[in-house]
Amino acid sequence: METVRTTCPYCGVGCGVLARPDGGPVAGDAAHPASGGRLCSKGSALAETTGLADRLLHPEVNGRRASWDAALDTVAEGFRRALASHGPEGTALYVSGQLLTEDYYAANKLAKAALGTANIDSNSRLCMASAVAAHTRAFGEDLVPGIYEDLELADLVVLVGSNLAWCHPVLYQRLAAARAARPEMKLIVLDPRRTASCEGATLHLPLRPGSDVALFAALLVHLHDNGFADAAFLASRTEGLEPTLQAARAVAAEAPALTGLAPSLIQAFCSLFARHPKVVTLWSQGVNQSSAGTDKANALINCHLLTGRIGAPGMGPFSITGQPNAMGGREVGALSTMLAAHLRQDRPEDVALLRDYWRAPALPEKPVS
Repeated sequence: METVRTTCPYCGVGCGVLARPDGGPVAGDAAHPASGGRLCSKGSALAETTGLADRLLHPEVNGRRASWDAALDTVAEGFRRALASHGPEGTALYVSGQLLTEDYYAANKLAKAALGTANIDSNSRLCMASAVAAHTRAFGEDLVPGIYEDLELADLVVLVGSNLAWCHPVLYQRLAAARAARPEMKLIVLDPRRTASCEGATLHLPLRPGSDVALFAALLVHLHDNGFADAAFLASRTEGLEPTLQAARAVAAEAPALTGLAPSLIQAFCSLFARHPKVVTLWSQGVNQSSAGTDKANALINCHLLTGRIGAPGMGPFSITGQPNAMGGREVGALSTMLAAHLRQDRPEDVALLRDYWRAPALPEKPVS
């Protein structure tokens, strides 16, 4: 039976799937770089949990089947009426975290170049906005300085607000296999709850919800005061060290009270992080879905910047997404505050560049307020 190579839609790993058109059992795609043939229970059950019964197989207008031409004409007329009545801000697109990158690009261009509106947002607004803001604040643009292989090459992996075992099972399997091959590899879990990801962990820190910034402030101060700062990296690649340290010192001394952790446990965490240059700090929705998510992400990123543990195999801060192509949408601008290819809407020179490239005089000057 013929198989079709496709992607599991359930989490940020985006595992490769070999599906059968007849609805038969699916299999993992051994050639897929993220999953290497692995599937978790959700991916393995795709054939039983998806079907045609409640799927839209053709265009409909007002609940009735229509031709593609009729359906597209209806959509176009709706946009025309909205533009005539309310201007560009009267139109909007909301798109998924599972579109192909090329489809994201086309949707973004439709909104910003054709409709003249910045009102396009994707799953990333709900899922990853804190990470987007933290990356932009730290690096000047929204980028993830790591790849999945770094988890396998690291000597220490720190999970922050991530129950990797349940929420990204195949990635957790890769981590578990790496630890089995290298028993000296360490795993630290920062989570108020004791989750499945804590099983076999070197250290579990059940910190008080919302106290991540205080913990990473303590780590930053420990790393600096004990000689783990990378002076050459700091001088050539960073700025703002002194005010950052000053802000961290203001809360570091209160870390035990703020986190609810014993000083000895905080010291153990700081010591393990300091002793292992090849460290990956992976964070997920426990950080991003927080009222202080951006500050939490920047607090942990700062520890990697201070030590220069970034941009090399087996080290770096790593934000893991909730859907398989959330990052693809961010790459090509499927957020109201972005343009395309990491160009930003709050930079007039970026707006001018894209307006000229797209030949789009209607390109909005700024996102909707």
